[in-house]
Amino acid sequence: MSQPILILGTRGSELALTQTEMVTQELLKAHPGLKVERKIIQTSGDKRQDLRFSEFSDVAQVDKGIFIKELEIALEKGEIHAAVHSLKDVPSDLAAGFQIAAILPRAPIEDVLITRDACTLETLPQGARVGTSSVRRAAQLKWMRPDIEIVEIRGNVPTRVKKVLGEQPLDAVMLAAAGLIRLGLMKNDRIDIEGHSLHALTLDPATFLPAAGQGAIAIECRAGDDESRTLLRALNHSDTEIRVTAEREYLRLLGAGCQTPVGAHTWIMADQLHLSVRVFDEANLAAKPKEIVLQGPASAPRELAQRLADLT
Repeated sequence: MSQPILILGTRGSELALTQTEMVTQELLKAHPGLKVERKIIQTSGDKRQDLRFSEFSDVAQVDKGIFIKELEIALEKGEIHAAVHSLKDVPSDLAAGFQIAAILPRAPIEDVLITRDACTLETLPQGARVGTSSVRRAAQLKWMRPDIEIVEIRGNVPTRVKKVLGEQPLDAVMLAAAGLIRLGLMKNDRIDIEGHSLHALTLDPATFLPAAGQGAIAIECRAGDDESRTLLRALNHSDTEIRVTAEREYLRLLGAGCQTPVGAHTWIMADQLHLSVRVFDEANLAAKPKEIVLQGPASAPRELAQRLADLT
C-alpha cells in the first residue's frame, strides 16, 4: 500500500473525538496494518462559544459550515487526509474540491426531550423555557406549543444537558439521541450526569422530524484523492448513504442550509425509499409548515428529492 498512514482531522469536543475513534477502529478492522493518526483542529464555531449562531458576523457563514471550514482548509493544504464530521453539520452544497468518501451506519435519528421530571411535549408547563441550538427544533416546538419560550444554548453535549440543572435552570433541553448515546450519557429513558438522574423522552421521528443527516457520521476527503477515498470507502454503509443522499439533496434543491428550519425523515421498506419533510417559512415561523411525503425506488434517491422539491 502506497499510503501507510491516514491522518484524520477532527474537532476537539468529546463527541467529535468519540466519533473519530469509531472511524479509526473501523479503518483498522478494514485495513489491518494501516496506521491512523488524529489531528485536532479548532473550527470557528468552536472558537466562539460565547456567540449565538445569529450573532456571527457573517450570518450566511453558519449555513456554509462554521464547524467544518477549518477542517476543509487543512484538507486543502494536505495537513490531513480526511475529516470526520457529524453529517448534519456539513452543508448540503459541498464546496468544490471536496467529496464525502464514506458514511458510517446511522445511529438513532430521533430528538430527545430532557427534563428533571418525566414530561412530554404536551405536559411541559405553560410558558416552559426550552433550550436548543437548532432552528428546526425551535420551529417545531413553537408550532406544537406556541406558549413555549425558546432559549438558544451553545456548548458541548454535557454542557447543554446541564442547562436543566443549577440556578435558574431551563425546564427542558432538546438534543439529538445519537450524541447522547455515543457519549454513554443516555440509557433507555434516563440520563445520568454528575450525580443527577434526568428524564429523557425520545420523540417519534414521524411526529417530530429530525434534521437531514442526523445520526450519521461522514468522512470527507479531497476530490481526486483516490488513495484516501479507497481506504475510506470500505466503511461506507449503503442504506445510510441512500437515505441521507435524498435528505441532503432535497435541502440543496430547496436552497436550505444547516440552520434552516426543515425536518426530514427517511426510511427504506421493500426497496422503496420514503421521504417525509416539514418545511417552515423562515420569515414567519408561526405560519403552518408545508408537509409532504413521497416514495420512490431506493436506487434513485436524488430523483425522489427532485420530485419532492418540485412540489414544495
